[in-house]
Amino acid sequence: MERDAHGRRTVERDRYGAQAAALTWARDGRLADAAVRIPDGSWLRVAPRAGHDPRWGASDVVCRGDVALTHFAAVEWAAVDAIPPLAEPARLPPGGGTAILNLVAALADDQRRGPLAYRGPYPTEQLFLALLESFRWADAGEVVEDPLARFMAGGLTWVPAPHARDWAPLGVCVQSRGRVEKAVWRGRRYCRPDWQGVERRAPHRLRDDGGRVVGSLWALGGALEDHLVLAADGAVLEARAPAPPDDPARPLAPATAAGLVAIVVAASAANPRRTRSTRLSAAARWAARARRSRSDSRARAPSSAARSPASGAHSKARSPASARSA
Repeated sequence: MERDAHGRRTVERDRYGAQAAALTWARDGRLADAAVRIPDGSWLRVAPRAGHDPRWGASDVVCRGDVALTHFAAVEWAAVDAIPPLAEPARLPPGGGTAILNLVAALADDQRRGPLAYRGPYPTEQLFLALLESFRWADAGEVVEDPLARFMAGGLTWVPAPHARDWAPLGVCVQSRGRVEKAVWRGRRYCRPDWQGVERRAPHRLRDDGGRVVGSLWALGGALEDHLVLAADGAVLEARAPAPPDDPARPLAPATAAGLVAIVVAASAANPRRTRSTRLSAAARWAARARRSRSDSRARAPSSAARSPASGAHSKARSPASARSA
């Protein structure tokens, strides 16, 4: 970490000496410019108060190279007092929003500011999960049964808890905060399943195994294939390329796709307290859709005497895809 004569951070470096963030401060004490590195190794630049939004006024603009991607409500970077709303999160590259939120958290932590409230119109589950990576929600000594619902109702505040990021020689971006919490490699995000009491469900997961941290393809309650092996401090020990699929990808049958959607809705990533009755209800709706789909198929199907060999081959080609994950 490098700081100026006023104690303000100017350069963040990872364990290998590479820059993770760079900040330039103006003579009047305001932030003049900032840049943050994202998991793929590229950079996003933040131009303070370079834009305007009718919903909240002055805005900081996020650029990649010379292209403006989106903007968020202007932050008082010298005295952070709130978590800003972001106009179009989908326009940022993967990890971009988290990197900017972590910069907000890091400066607020330097300034001993917080708890901070989110001031914006979009208290979504996606934002809630992103905030968990750089903040800790404040409970004020009370038990919060459903922090996501409290956040969406505007009743949750956040204590800055920024993470550190390291870009390992093998191309793995490792995110740590007391422990390894996340790793990004070849576009895949390997996450811990537990974040401040909130369960996150993801197809790639990190787990502790004999003093090491292993990143795996995860499904059906277990590891299907190990891809990364890290030391407890985040040093990358091994990176194994996932095995190529044996069969080409094929579209799911409509009934199967509907069932998967029902499962995702019933088992929300940020709300592990969904009731058993909710899950059973989703399963019942899936079963009903599947029965209707089969009934419709039988009603439309020609008689066996009229079915040609070609139609049989076509039917086989459209069979449901294997349940094995790619």
